[in-house]
Amino acid sequence: MDDEDGSDPERAVRDAIERSRSGAPAVGAVVRDRFSADEVFQRIIAAADEEITSGTRELFFSALAGGFAITITFLLHSSMTATTSDDSVVSALLYPLGFIYIIIGGYQLYTENTLPPVALTLERLASLPALLRHWSIVLAGNFIGGAIGAAALTWGDVFSPDATAAALSHAQHGVETPVTALFFKAVFAGLIVAGVVWIVYAARDTLSRLVVVYLAFLAIPLGNLFHVVVSFTEMMYLVFAGNLGFTVGLTRFIVPVLAGNTLGGIVLVTIVNYFQTTEHRLESARFEGVDRQLSIREWTVGSLAGRSYVSMIDTAEEAVADDAAYRVLVPIGNPRIESGVVDLACLIASERVPATVHAVHIVQTPRASMSYRRDQHERIIAESEELMTDIRETTRSYGVSCETSTIVSHRSFEEIFDTAAREQSNLVVMGWGSDRPWGAGHTDRPLAELTGQLSSDILVLKDRGFDASRVLLPTAGGPPSDLSAEVARALRSTVDSEITLLHVVDGPQEREMGEQFLTDWAVDHDLDDAVQIVDDSSDVEGAIGRVATDHTLILIGASEQGLLSRLVTDSLYFDIIHDVDCSVLLTERPGGRTILERLFGRT
Repeated sequence: MDDEDGSDPERAVRDAIERSRSGAPAVGAVVRDRFSADEVFQRIIAAADEEITSGTRELFFSALAGGFAITITFLLHSSMTATTSDDSVVSALLYPLGFIYIIIGGYQLYTENTLPPVALTLERLASLPALLRHWSIVLAGNFIGGAIGAAALTWGDVFSPDATAAALSHAQHGVETPVTALFFKAVFAGLIVAGVVWIVYAARDTLSRLVVVYLAFLAIPLGNLFHVVVSFTEMMYLVFAGNLGFTVGLTRFIVPVLAGNTLGGIVLVTIVNYFQTTEHRLESARFEGVDRQLSIREWTVGSLAGRSYVSMIDTAEEAVADDAAYRVLVPIGNPRIESGVVDLACLIASERVPATVHAVHIVQTPRASMSYRRDQHERIIAESEELMTDIRETTRSYGVSCETSTIVSHRSFEEIFDTAAREQSNLVVMGWGSDRPWGAGHTDRPLAELTGQLSSDILVLKDRGFDASRVLLPTAGGPPSDLSAEVARALRSTVDSEITLLHVVDGPQEREMGEQFLTDWAVDHDLDDAVQIVDDSSDVEGAIGRVATDHTLILIGASEQGLLSRLVTDSLYFDIIHDVDCSVLLTERPGGRTILERLFGRT
């Protein structure tokens, strides 16, 4: 019962009990004004995901800009030293400016990369080769940028005579420092820089970040420490001035500083901060991310063993190796409109019993997608599952085993290769067009690397209403047509397709030879019941266009490796693909396995 003033006596007693002596609430939620260690780690993981999957060009030029910006630090430190009569404190006041440019400008700096990419690698979400690639590109860019800046300072008449003497003195001091002292001084500098990265991600406002960055990098000259990119710029200044040999400077000065910075950043900051976070640290950064990691072999050798990176969301279960099962992977960009691709995959799979068709919905996201909350992850998965319902029903109607999953990533094109390799797929059947997320061909690894490591046969369908009743197969012999012949046989067996073989020769004088070739080829590929046409116009595309008017599907084998890379770069100069009205199926078969592939067991 309430008092006359409306208060509840029991509640008042409870509130009194629940209040500490200091007056702060003893129970209930408290709104924190800073991120927890887990939240900081998740923010770093999100940044690392974007950095370690960056393309070589953007990564290198960002690092080049960062290396050149360090020239500002060297310039101001030397100029201030000359102006302040070598006052060590005052002369260092503008030292951090180059680093502030780098951090605010978002440029790449090697010592900053001892934290985010290493954190991703420790979680086995990125491989060691991916980490080393990232480091190598950033370090090369930083060094080249620093060397360009040093050259400009040397021959650009930037320094006054006193500043020139101060610059030479700073550089000479580093070269004359004993190697052991260089290493341990660099360890502490690495600790400071990696610590700055952690604190920057923990800070909530720009002003706090600026203060931290300024004070931290001011500690490097005041503590007589060494930063590898600044040291390289100083060394190159000595080299260009003719006071030092490059090899001597590199081995006695730069290498110890590089090793110290790296060790300080990795061991004293990354690993310590890593182990202070909880096992749930990735809950917001990866959907079921704690359970989805690279295997030890993938983590060690990267793409040689399968994947070198784990995508943001992948709902597929780990494939169980079964040598007897034929696996067909079908990347889906838009489940509403890709029934033709699914039909084709099911027709081929139905001839390979036991076979499994795995339709994977690849959802393209911006690079900033790592900021999605878990509830957004779950919404994406739920919507994808609903969209894939019709595809599951279509697949089951063909009597083949069906699997569906969803991958959410900004690396849509690359995910096709990684998924095919991970699941040991025998065949990939994919659609092509501007309406597919991989139509733009975004990839973070070189196309030559991707398409040179095909682990399965590839079929690319330009779907104009899938109809396999009348199939045209142009052939000039050789491996490119072998896969097309296999597809033609499968279609003949499943939907009783009428097959027409076309061979083009250079003139009437070669017609008889062409007819004999086509007959022999048809017998060798169990297509001797197909209609055979020999065209003596020597115009391959023209001949295909003329015959295609009576057909519903054309099978064209890749004349050389790299079909997908040519599609992506729009360098597949075969206009007939766009000129005909029927669907076109492009086929490509991978080459032989390399020694490394055999060594690491790739299929």
